[in-house]
Amino acid sequence: MNGNRILVVDDEPDITELITLYLEKDGFDVNSADNGEDALRLAQTVKPDLIILDIQLKSLDGIEVCKRIRNESGVPILFLSCMSDDTDIIHGLEVGGDDYITKPFSPSQLVARVKAHLRRQSNPDWRPERKHGDVLAMDGLVIDMMGRTVRVQETEVNLSAKEYDLLLCLAQSPNRAFPLDELYNLVWGADSMGDTRTLMVHVSNLRKKIEPDPANPTYIVTVRGVGYKFQHKEGISHVYR
Repeated sequence: MNGNRILVVDDEPDITELITLYLEKDGFDVNSADNGEDALRLAQTVKPDLIILDIQLKSLDGIEVCKRIRNESGVPILFLSCMSDDTDIIHGLEVGGDDYITKPFSPSQLVARVKAHLRRQSNPDWRPERKHGDVLAMDGLVIDMMGRTVRVQETEVNLSAKEYDLLLCLAQSPNRAFPLDELYNLVWGADSMGDTRTLMVHVSNLRKKIEPDPANPTYIVTVRGVGYKFQHKEGISHVYR
């Protein structure tokens, strides 16, 4: 056993059995639930290192389960969703989901995503390489890399871990256009498998928090046909402590 505990929450027994089979084959300790109430109970008692959570659960759905878990824990949560559930996917990531996998899925790719998230989780000090000082300041935005805090026009904004890592990754290479797949790999530590909607939702959420006008972003801009870049006009200040 590799010591990592995974909680699988899905009301389809065949899917739960398949995921469990592949995770246990890789040495994970797996617990499962087929409803939201049991998922919350196991999240409290088992203390999983990662949760795989179906969005469309009966009674208490995955969105609500995620919201309640996020009130108490920062455990990585990977949503399972059907291809047609774009609205649910966006909502799930907005309430604290870290990533999602669409059904049908490749079990081996799911295991790869699980391992990537656990690598990040096992190293809480992970961050994109600090290229300069401990504080990065540009265009009214200040990123404190030691405290992992962000201020916009002197007001601190509350970012999730992934939103912070995404912003720092972009801001440390200002005006560089990052392809979507490369940016996903840098921040999530895994292959996007050609599906970068998780990244797009996080960019959208990040813009809502740091942009004066999210509909017309001035920090994180879209590079048509490529991906995203952090745009700056003034000089960059790097402060060492």
